[in-house]
Amino acid sequence: MAASYKKLWKLLIDKDMRKEDLRVAAGITTTAMAKLGRNEDVKTSVLLKICKALECDISDIMEIVED
Repeated sequence: MAASYKKLWKLLIDKDMRKEDLRVAAGITTTAMAKLGRNEDVKTSVLLKICKALECDISDIMEIVED
């Protein structure tokens, strides 16, 4: 099983935000953004910062999918 962040990218489109806008608003590193873009594992603290910045729940930005 793996994490998929497709929901996050769709949410950014809906909010008319760029990835860089999110990175700055959430206060996360470029490395963390790169990992999200590759659907790699990121710390829960990063996901929580994103949720706080976007005012959403964690299920709104990610889902677990079969490998």
